[in-house]
Amino acid sequence: MNSNVIGGELEVCCASPITGFYRDGLCRTGGQDFGSHVICAQLTQEFLEFTKSRGNDLSTPVPEFNFPGLKPGDRWCLCASRWKEALDAGVAPPVILSGTHPRALEVVSLEVLKQHALTSS
Repeated sequence: MNSNVIGGELEVCCASPITGFYRDGLCRTGGQDFGSHVICAQLTQEFLEFTKSRGNDLSTPVPEFNFPGLKPGDRWCLCASRWKEALDAGVAPPVILSGTHPRALEVVSLEVLKQHALTSS
């Protein structure tokens, strides 16, 4: 079983568009996931602009990889280090705790994640 940061079963972050390193909707990780895509977040325009400025354009569609491009309000499994970088820059998107994998705690504390959690999570 995959657990989440609050001790329950890891819940689907987003199935449309399908997210996760394994493209199964879950923010789970494994040996090949060098980016540690473990934080389930609801994207904001500020974050999308920030990550694009850092060389990771999530908003532009890439049809050859069946990637529709993301928009504010979409949920996506983010690399823990990129979320932390956005946090430090003041543009971290809100987190869905039930969809965030415990490996995120290697980069950011549960207290900080809770401070940035969506209230519905």
